[in-house]
Amino acid sequence: MVTADQLKKLHIGAEWVDALNETFNTFGISTKRQQAAFIGQCGHECGNFRTLEENLNYRAETLMKLWKARFPTMEIANQYSKNPKKIANKVYSSRMGNRDEASGDGYRFRGRGCIQLTGHANYFHAGQALGVDFVMEPDLVATPKYAALTAGWFWSTHNCNNLAEAADWVGLTKKINGGTIGLDDRIKHTNEAFAVLGS
Repeated sequence: MVTADQLKKLHIGAEWVDALNETFNTFGISTKRQQAAFIGQCGHECGNFRTLEENLNYRAETLMKLWKARFPTMEIANQYSKNPKKIANKVYSSRMGNRDEASGDGYRFRGRGCIQLTGHANYFHAGQALGVDFVMEPDLVATPKYAALTAGWFWSTHNCNNLAEAADWVGLTKKINGGTIGLDDRIKHTNEAFAVLGS
């Protein structure tokens, strides 16, 4: 069991105690290494458990860097610049179970929770697993309880415990991020969590 005192040492609020313990119990995240890796990866993904919703407030130049195929020219990028709703609807359209840009699914199912659950398909399947209708109530994923539980669902369905046990931080980061963005920070968070949980 994770305690409020342990989380305080990691600069994580006490409101996460029940959410994390329920997640660890529900998804068998049981060893100190697994729990530390979960806290470390989530800590990186959601600003140390403070940011539970994706920030899509990008300038045109950034849009062209992040999504070259979707924003091939400055003229197109300028039409979306600093408009999170429009950006989400474009970049997440027609994939991850979302419908087209006009449907609004991209913004409705934007990244939320500790591992930034994204897309209609993930909201649907996580909801099925947890017995909650996230498709009709997507904002629930941005509450501590479901932010942690949906991250636990993702962790479990992607066999992250095995990667954590093997201390395969590159493999684990790729499962969660799709690449290795923030690898050093993730490892730092994981090591800090392990030092606190292991003591």
